[in-house]
Amino acid sequence: MDKNLEKPLAGIESQDEMIHPEKTKVNSEIEKSKGLIIVEIIEYVPNAVLSKTIIQKSTGNISIMSFDTGEGLTEKTSPFDTFAQIIDGKAEIVIDGISHSLGVGQAIVLPAHLPNIFRANERFKMIITVIKSGYE
Repeated sequence: MDKNLEKPLAGIESQDEMIHPEKTKVNSEIEKSKGLIIVEIIEYVPNAVLSKTIIQKSTGNISIMSFDTGEGLTEKTSPFDTFAQIIDGKAEIVIDGISHSLGVGQAIVLPAHLPNIFRANERFKMIITVIKSGYE
């Protein structure tokens, strides 16, 4: 395993704050000007949620995450709309109490100011995009 993935999550803004630091590992932005196979950017780790930053700017960020079966994120409300796209497996995303089951190639916009929860009934990977256009 990449030794950078062993660093605990600490103080990252937006969606990343929802992750359990004791179960989550994260490292810095990916290398620029290099072709990528998106689903291979991050691996699965037993009993963990991993997050890797693709781009992080003051105006927003793009991250990729992996969830092992049975893992999830606690309920969170964000001041910004968040775009979540599933790139491997199947996710359960609950928005304001309504459950959505998404598979590979499917996406959903999590509206600002509504509570949301991520659950891995089976393992999955997703891309999260947050654009901070101002508090809405």
